[in-house]
Amino acid sequence: MKKILNTCLIMSVLFLTLAANSLFASSHREAPLIANDPLADNTDLYAFRSPDDPNTITIIANYVPLQLPHAGPNYYQFGENVRYEIHIDNDVSTPGDDIIYRFTFKRVIEDSSTFFNIRLGQQNLKTTYTLERSMDGGVNFSAIITNGIVPPPNIGPRSIQGGAGLNAMSYESLMMGAITTASTNQEVVYCGPADDPFFVDLGGIFDLGDSPRQNGKNQDGVAYTNISTIAIQIPISVLQKDGKTIGQATDMLDGDFVIGVWASASRQAMRTLNSNGSMTYSGNWVQVSRLGMPLTNEAVIPIGAKDDWNSRTPYNENPAHYEHFYNPELGLYMDDSLFGGAVPSFAPLRIQRNALGAFDFGNGQDGLFGLKGNAALAGTALDDAVFGTLLLPGAGKPRSVDLWPAFHTGVPNVRPYQLATGKNGDPLAAGKPFVNNFLPNGGDMLRLNMATPVTDRNSADFSTLGLIQAAVLGLTDPRFNGNAGLDTIPNMDGFPNGRRLEDDVTRIELQAVSGVVLAAIGLWYDDFSTGMSPVTQDLLDVLTYSTGIEANDTTFRSAFPYVQTPWSGAGKAGGKKVIYNQPMVLIPTAIEKDPFFKPLRVYPIPAQDQLYVDFSSDKTQDIQLELFTITGSRVLRKSVRVPAGKNKIELEVNSLPAGTYFVKMKSEGVLLGSAKVIKK
Repeated sequence: MKKILNTCLIMSVLFLTLAANSLFASSHREAPLIANDPLADNTDLYAFRSPDDPNTITIIANYVPLQLPHAGPNYYQFGENVRYEIHIDNDVSTPGDDIIYRFTFKRVIEDSSTFFNIRLGQQNLKTTYTLERSMDGGVNFSAIITNGIVPPPNIGPRSIQGGAGLNAMSYESLMMGAITTASTNQEVVYCGPADDPFFVDLGGIFDLGDSPRQNGKNQDGVAYTNISTIAIQIPISVLQKDGKTIGQATDMLDGDFVIGVWASASRQAMRTLNSNGSMTYSGNWVQVSRLGMPLTNEAVIPIGAKDDWNSRTPYNENPAHYEHFYNPELGLYMDDSLFGGAVPSFAPLRIQRNALGAFDFGNGQDGLFGLKGNAALAGTALDDAVFGTLLLPGAGKPRSVDLWPAFHTGVPNVRPYQLATGKNGDPLAAGKPFVNNFLPNGGDMLRLNMATPVTDRNSADFSTLGLIQAAVLGLTDPRFNGNAGLDTIPNMDGFPNGRRLEDDVTRIELQAVSGVVLAAIGLWYDDFSTGMSPVTQDLLDVLTYSTGIEANDTTFRSAFPYVQTPWSGAGKAGGKKVIYNQPMVLIPTAIEKDPFFKPLRVYPIPAQDQLYVDFSSDKTQDIQLELFTITGSRVLRKSVRVPAGKNKIELEVNSLPAGTYFVKMKSEGVLLGSAKVIKK
């Protein structure tokens, strides 16, 4: 017994030492220490104005990465003895958080006589939660939901719908039945399993930047995996610092409607391993995980600094880490004078080394610092009299003017952070406003201007490129580029102005490292010269760059909680897709009399989960794929920009019932082809 007690004491001291000296945070297993504690591991954070209820904001914090649907007998759960928290900063004049939502979970074994997770209407482990809210930055908390329902894992139809299981109507009914309204009559909450909405080729990205893969075999590394989701929908008037409704905003870029959002998980400092196999926890609560902007700790912070970065809140970050934003490592692989040649996948992404013939944004260069003290900066955000040295801190920090505000302060609607539209060639002049999520209180957070209008997910203008696409439209679309005034440009509500589920954040961030934001405000790429169009080949290369994975493995809901039902353990195994290889040549139907019609190839036949369309394009263009029922109802629409040459486009049809459908492809309203599709 003495030996056991000594061992327990040593383990407790070791755990306390780790907790005290190397707190950690994460995305999908990206920090060394948190990889050992998946129940407390943040994976992704989303914050967006609700598309079906624009008077509210939806925040989704995901935890417990890479959950295999078939991972019995011990399925994934939220952890007990963990505080999961969503933090909101809405007032730059007050230090730290202003609002905190705290979730804690409790698990109960209902039938200890079986090894099954679900049997005869009982669950092991049945999970409930308590939600507490603080409106004074964490000083006081009050419970607003108790005994909230967490649906069980989606084990399979016998466990969920069968008479020997829960006898539920469907897993969907369990998920919808778990949506709860808080006692405040303000917040709506869902906690439980869901499809992981993130999409990225993890294998390619971390294979020394092989994204898109040079062999063409791109693969979504999180496809067909689940996640533990905390989704909360909150009225804008609750989040706005003065209690204002959206109707009281002065305009769509009203700075009083900017919030910062970050999520965390905390554990008590001491864990004791007991001789009977149980654990007990004691001591102060210590943050062990946090997340704000996606991919910060994965792709910006180097591995030697990850645990230190993760040990801090957005309000006490280590200034030594700022250098990784001023001179990002990824920039080394987008510069042919450094290591660009070693990463061929990033060939379309090239750093400006001579923007407008004068400004060098390569790592270690000065960027715009050479203008320090110049009268041309007067009244701009780079003027010391406006924001001090926040955005132009010194020499050798070239990306302090674009990556730094995007990740760390938000972007102000102040010169030069306006589109080049209306600037007449002067990037420091006033231009067309398109973003204002400036909140220089704290560091790494998602920053969202709640006044920015929602882009309809069914609109032809909706784009997974978020704010980058808004900039493109503001610069090139005749609806918006004829004036320098404030317009409702589609996708102004996209990442990095908050983050929507659909946003392709990996692609956007790589484009941003390449300097696309600099180009948007008029610091054009190196192949631009006076008198020519700023839409040069270098810019087109960046805008058409793709990692090869551009969408989630399934659809998103049109209403709260927006994430989809989790994958079933009786369905996909380990995320492997079943691919049928029988191609089908499209046969034009009677309606296809358009002279621009071209035959396409669609496969597999029959389709089961994915439908592939092979398409040869004679130019870079935007195309739309639509899927209709035989009665003419549209059930799926996808817009994609394709380069010249051969293209393979994927449509997810796994959520559609079996039957007969028609697929149509159009470009600028011109029908390119269609075919009959059988869904198995």
